Amino acid sequence: MTRTVDPEAATATSPQQRVDAWLADFESALAAKDVERAAALFAPTSFWRDLIAFTWNLTTVEGPDGVAGMLREVIDTVGAKGFHTTEEATEADGVTDAWIGFETAVGSGSGHLRLTADGAWTLLTTLYELTGYEEPQNELRPKGVRHGAIKDRVTWQEAREAELNEMGRTRQPYVVVVGGGQGGIALGARLKQLGVPHVVVDRHPRPGDQWRGRYKSLCLHDPVWYDHLPYLPFPANWPIFSPKDKIAEWLEMYTRVMEINYWSSTTCRSASYDADEGEWTVVVDRDGEEVVLRPKQLVLATGMSGKPNVPVLPGQDVFRGEQHHSSQHPGPDRYKDKKVVVIGSNNSSFDICGALWEVGADVTMVQRSSTHIVRSDTLMDLGLGDLYSERAVAAGVTTAKADMIFASIPYRILHEFQTPVYAAIKERDAEFYERLEGAGFRHDWGEDESGLFMKYLRRGSGYYIDVGAADLVANGDVKLAHGQVTELTEDAVVLADGTRLPADVVVYATGYGSMNGWAADLISQEVADKVGKVWGLGSDTTKDPGPWEGEQRNMWKPTKQEGLWFQGGNLHQSRHYSLYLALQLKARYEGIPTPVYGTPEVHHLR
Repeated sequence: MTRTVDPEAATATSPQQRVDAWLADFESALAAKDVERAAALFAPTSFWRDLIAFTWNLTTVEGPDGVAGMLREVIDTVGAKGFHTTEEATEADGVTDAWIGFETAVGSGSGHLRLTADGAWTLLTTLYELTGYEEPQNELRPKGVRHGAIKDRVTWQEAREAELNEMGRTRQPYVVVVGGGQGGIALGARLKQLGVPHVVVDRHPRPGDQWRGRYKSLCLHDPVWYDHLPYLPFPANWPIFSPKDKIAEWLEMYTRVMEINYWSSTTCRSASYDADEGEWTVVVDRDGEEVVLRPKQLVLATGMSGKPNVPVLPGQDVFRGEQHHSSQHPGPDRYKDKKVVVIGSNNSSFDICGALWEVGADVTMVQRSSTHIVRSDTLMDLGLGDLYSERAVAAGVTTAKADMIFASIPYRILHEFQTPVYAAIKERDAEFYERLEGAGFRHDWGEDESGLFMKYLRRGSGYYIDVGAADLVANGDVKLAHGQVTELTEDAVVLADGTRLPADVVVYATGYGSMNGWAADLISQEVADKVGKVWGLGSDTTKDPGPWEGEQRNMWKPTKQEGLWFQGGNLHQSRHYSLYLALQLKARYEGIPTPVYGTPEVHHLR
């Protein structure tokens, strides 16, 4: 970004001295509970993003007025002190960058500061551990065994089996997590390390079945450095892009090794909250046995890609062929020489179309609205290479540091950082986009040219990371049709303009609904409406209606329903934000006061 900077002010002291002076002034103002003096240290255009350290919430405040408003509510209890840098501050283009650490009344924090001549431009503060409840790592790791001769010794295996057998019977979990994909597993690992009694329930027979059961060509489109789970990174020889079944095996192994209380073959039937008792009644079917759990906290980790959107169309009952949602697609093998119509033009559609073409199916993609496409190799280099790559690791940017760098850019201005990246992508791959659009594909770069990540954060749809199938569309090997589907006949898909697409098979690659749809199914529509829409920033762009929220709606933070939380997102978000959700749950479990600042109003129900 281009910013106006006073050259004399910028060069009067070293970057480190400027940061030290700002931190000292900030700490002094906080100690004196002088809200106005603290707020005056922020530039007129500025952003403070707090991940539970000051607010027990995930929230961003803007400008000195926003800072002052937040501090008036929290300054009496937060007890923030000991601000210091954790490495030497740097300066570029008039902006000073610094990594910081600090303490609060309840724990240890870390963060990032960007200074300009006008004051703090961005500040990130995060809580990463609770004093007295630190995770048992490194010098705090458990011994594991009791040496000596001990009568009636209980082995690790016996203790583990007892914990699994007692939970939900002779003692209750404090947290029940519904959904055992990567989101639920990551949170379960955090809760285990923090000593929070928990159960993760999932309807599949084995951890990882959420991946095993998908179409056989499915793989991660994000690179390995972006996808590590907490505590246990992938080994150095792990492939850059993981096939689905390899991920499934890793998740199953991880669940066992991290000692997560994971109940497979368990379906959540209902959940209700007793406000007087401050607890949930969660009824599950565990492999044919009804079990009633009474946790204080309920987490829906059912995934933003968990509840399929299946259109209801005239003629679906008379169509003689096979039809299914992409989440139920079995793979291409049995469709050789079949006419397959795939409705949709995002990630799943391209993956499925490409695999069907490979086995000899006659494939037509129906594009209903424009899609943003970015080639995988280009995205890895220009979009992710500085944060998540071997190049980044060699430069000292670990996955944990990359997560913090990404988190340090407030959502309000993130698109300004993304737009130049996608302008470079557009230039590098100009010939590819010319061929694609020449074939009639309707392509876009996002409503403000900010590309894939902003589409993901705003709406969770509308894009494809191209691993080869886009060339099939550009070449005409996969046929392309446009428009809304109005009906099915016995043997065809009919579009709004009257086009008839002969079909033996119809695949609905039509995406997924808001996560609060699971709240409606498991709890009640009243609770789902009380919570409101899950996901999105309020950017007032397509499928992300305003007003501006500042953070992801309802994700990883308190909701309007006491004791109800949402965990999910991609592997990066499941890893990074599970820490803050787990700490919020741990604090409540231990009775640590958690006064929440900034719970947003509900503006949209779905």
